[in-house]
Amino acid sequence: MFELSGKTIPLSDIRHEANVPMSAHTTFHAGGHAKEMFFPKDMDELVMVKRCFAGPGVKCMVVGKGSNLLFDDEGYDGVIINIDKDFARAEVEEMSDGSGAYIRAQAGIRLAELALLARDHELTGLEFAYGIPGSLGGAVVMNAGAYGGEMKDVIDSVIIIDENCNIKTVPAAEMDFAYRHSAVTDKQIVAGAVLKLQKGSRAEIKAKMDDFQARRREKQPLEYASAGSTFKRPEGYFAGKLIEDSGLKGYRVGDACVSEKHAGFVVNLGHATATDIKQVIADVQRIVYEKQGVHLEPEVRII
Repeated sequence: MFELSGKTIPLSDIRHEANVPMSAHTTFHAGGHAKEMFFPKDMDELVMVKRCFAGPGVKCMVVGKGSNLLFDDEGYDGVIINIDKDFARAEVEEMSDGSGAYIRAQAGIRLAELALLARDHELTGLEFAYGIPGSLGGAVVMNAGAYGGEMKDVIDSVIIIDENCNIKTVPAAEMDFAYRHSAVTDKQIVAGAVLKLQKGSRAEIKAKMDDFQARRREKQPLEYASAGSTFKRPEGYFAGKLIEDSGLKGYRVGDACVSEKHAGFVVNLGHATATDIKQVIADVQRIVYEKQGVHLEPEVRII
């Protein structure tokens, strides 16, 4: 799945679009247009696109589901490599001792789809990821997590295209996983990963996934566009409580708003601009620091 055939592919043969609205490729549904976007469907195409746009002075970045990104309203004057549904295959390989299995997956696969695949093969460990609105690649980069689980708990190895366009398999122990952090740099691309999961009860796995999803629906503003939790959890605190205690629930600039349901979420009520959202984030940081003495660091990456 991650092999390179070595064939030469003309860049023009790879699916691409010009002047692409990033509001259509981010869960915030805001932001300007990207100059150009490429949609590689396999490793050969992904390496070719990276090789063409990896030089100095060239603006180029990778986007998956865009669940943790906010692009400026002025747009992105560069190339976006879109690793999404065209690059989203997965396969299951049972362990020889029958204790579990490996899932080898491309970076564009949705975490929810991966969790369902694990459930259907009676594999436990990925239940926490069922409701996280992102893809595998982004989840690896930021070591995504929820409800006591993190990607580092299930990753066996990561397939990376490095700054020199070489394909490397990096063991989990060398990924420097920490809270919302990994060793992946902006000059590298996560092409996929191998997950190591243990055998479990399908009924118990499903029950846990259903429980997590019910908790999300009850506590999180899933009815509005957002990037999930807007701020990282400060050590010793909870961002949502700090924001609520600062009287900021419902704080609004344009259609960008601190959720009334969960203060840790900045949401798009319908027509928020990236400027609106950035202003709410900045105001929340300032006011929480003034009232609570704690600096909130955005979990959302602002481009």
